[in-house]
Amino acid sequence: METVSGKDLQNRILVFSGLGNRVLAEEIATFLGVPLSPTLIRKFTNDNYYVQLGTSVRGKDVFVVQPISPPCSDNLMQLFFMLDIARGAGANSIHAVIPYYSYARSDKKDAPRISIGARLIADLVVAAGATHVITMTLHSAQVHGFFSVPTDHLTAHSVFVRYFKEKIPDMNNVVVVSPDIGHAKRALKLAKALGVPAAAGEKRRLSDNRVIIDGIMGEVRGKRVLLVDDEIATGGTIAEVVEYLRGLDVTQVSVLGTHGIFAGDAVERLNKVPEIEEIIVTNTVDIPPERRPRQLKVLSVAHIFGEVIRRNVMGESVGALFEFWPMPDDQGW
Repeated sequence: METVSGKDLQNRILVFSGLGNRVLAEEIATFLGVPLSPTLIRKFTNDNYYVQLGTSVRGKDVFVVQPISPPCSDNLMQLFFMLDIARGAGANSIHAVIPYYSYARSDKKDAPRISIGARLIADLVVAAGATHVITMTLHSAQVHGFFSVPTDHLTAHSVFVRYFKEKIPDMNNVVVVSPDIGHAKRALKLAKALGVPAAAGEKRRLSDNRVIIDGIMGEVRGKRVLLVDDEIATGGTIAEVVEYLRGLDVTQVSVLGTHGIFAGDAVERLNKVPEIEEIIVTNTVDIPPERRPRQLKVLSVAHIFGEVIRRNVMGESVGALFEFWPMPDDQGW
C-alpha cells in the first residue's frame, strides 16, 4: 500500500485503536506513514475498563479508530475512554474514526417510549471529546445530521466499482438490485458507474431477522444480479431476495455490502444459497473466522480513511469521498 509522505503530516498526527479493528487501524497508519500508537486496554475484575494511551498526545491531532461492531457496548466504552483521555491530555484535535456506526439503524421513533439511539450515541461521542467524526456508509443519510461536530460520511463506492469492472468485463447481462426502495439511491449510483440497469425490491420487515419480499421493480429475469445493501447482518434479507429472484430464473448473484456483520446463523443461512457466487464486503468490521461465509471476499477501505485523514490535517477538501455525493467514474478512491 502506498504511503503518504510529508514530515509535517507525520509530526502532527497520532493514530490509536481500540480492540474493535486493530488490523484496519494498522493499515490506515501504514498509509499515512506513521506507526500505530500503543493503547493499553484491560478489564478490572468488576468488568470495568482500564484504558491508557501509550504516548503523549499534547498538541497533536489524534485519530481514534474504533468501529461500533460486536461486542458493541465494549467497543463503545473503549471509544469513549480514548476520546476522553485525548481531551484531558491536551490534544490539539480529536477525531473519532468510526468505520461502522451500528446504531445508525436506530434513526427514528417508530414505536412508543423508545430512544433514537443513533442521535443519543452521536451526542455521547461528542460529549466524550470528539471534535470531528469520520464514518462510512451510515444506514440512513439523516444520521449524518445527528452529530453536532463536523462529520465526514464516506463511501466505499469506488472499491466496489473497481472490483466489478475488473471481474466482469462484459456487463451486458448485469443488473444491480437493491433489497428495498430505501437503499435504491446507493444501488443506482453503482449501476450508473458500471453502465448497467438497476432494480429494487418491495420489502416488508416483520422482525430484526425476518423480512418478506413482495416483488421486484425492474427487469431482472435471467440476469446476473449484483445485490447491494449497506450491511449484511443476519443474512435474512439477502436470502429472501435471492429466493424471490430464483423464481425469475436468476442463477448468478454477487452480494455486496460495506459492512459484514454475519450475526446469529447468517453464515449457515448464506452458505445454503447456491445462487450466491460471492459475498463482497469491506474491512470496516473485523470478521472472525467463525463468522465468515465460504463465499466471502473482503476489500480494504484503509486508503479511503487514510486519504480523508491526510486531507483533513492538510486542510484540503474531502467532498469527493462523501457518501451520496456525485462521484466521477474516474475517481481514484
